[in-house]
Amino acid sequence: MSAGSGDPVGALPGVAHEVSDGIYAYIQPDGTWWINNCGFLAGRSGVIVVDSCATERRTRALREVIGRVSPAPVRTLINTHHHGDHTHGNCLFDTATIVAHDRTRQAVLAEGTPPTSRLIATGSWEPVDWGVLEVAPPFLTYTDGVSVYSDDLRCEVRYVGTPAHTTNDSTVWVPDRKVLFAGDLLFNAGTPFLVMGSLAGALEAVEALSGYGAETIVPGHGPVAGPELIGDVLRYLRFVQQVAAEAKSAGLSPLAAAREVDLGEFADLTDSERIVGNLHRAYLELDGHPRGAPLSDPREVLADMVAFNGGRPLSCHA
Repeated sequence: MSAGSGDPVGALPGVAHEVSDGIYAYIQPDGTWWINNCGFLAGRSGVIVVDSCATERRTRALREVIGRVSPAPVRTLINTHHHGDHTHGNCLFDTATIVAHDRTRQAVLAEGTPPTSRLIATGSWEPVDWGVLEVAPPFLTYTDGVSVYSDDLRCEVRYVGTPAHTTNDSTVWVPDRKVLFAGDLLFNAGTPFLVMGSLAGALEAVEALSGYGAETIVPGHGPVAGPELIGDVLRYLRFVQQVAAEAKSAGLSPLAAAREVDLGEFADLTDSERIVGNLHRAYLELDGHPRGAPLSDPREVLADMVAFNGGRPLSCHA
């Protein structure tokens, strides 16, 4: 998939690229399970951060890089959705107003933090040193959107209007700079993940991203990209839609369908086992369930992904 970057500031585990004057994409290689991207806008009076990280160590590294770029305090933290790789580190931004969709707050509170959070407790991933984390949900919430300002630079935070990657995805759009923080609506070089959202909704939400006219896109995982990334992700989503329709009519389970399918151009995407979870979600919608409807047993879906992975826990280097 297409990628681009600017001049690096900082060091691993993440690198900040200045994608426009005072706007940074914080990219964490290699963008696989629990290794997300963040961003920040460094204004004269304060810093706006887009998403935190999965672990204490990674979030502290993000804070160190921000501090090297700007001496101003972090005043605002925006969460693009509730997943822990974007919210676990919220607690380390104790001076910031945490902003997100109403449902993001609800889901952060329901999920909790490692090691007892609902997903982590399934044991589906390799062990991770999560550090010391506390639940820190957004406490300024919206239903449709809100605008925040970095000095005079307007940032439009908007709910996408439908379950997609999750039930509570938002984008952060900086119109004067044509920079879009897409959250996990977009993965670059990684497999999209729809288990907690909707395939139909993701198609709708990703198609709508073209309407922004973005020139620079910061995906939720993987390198900074241009607008061509939108088409790349749409092709994968349509591929899942076609595989699901054919496999379900043939009586195949999601796991059996995933084992038989030729991933073709998508074979090199990281975390390929997500095809199983995506098919579970697609099957649910083919059965007439509404977008974002909860799966009957998420543990079964994760177990199927582990089975697709040869019975090994899913790779995680967070």
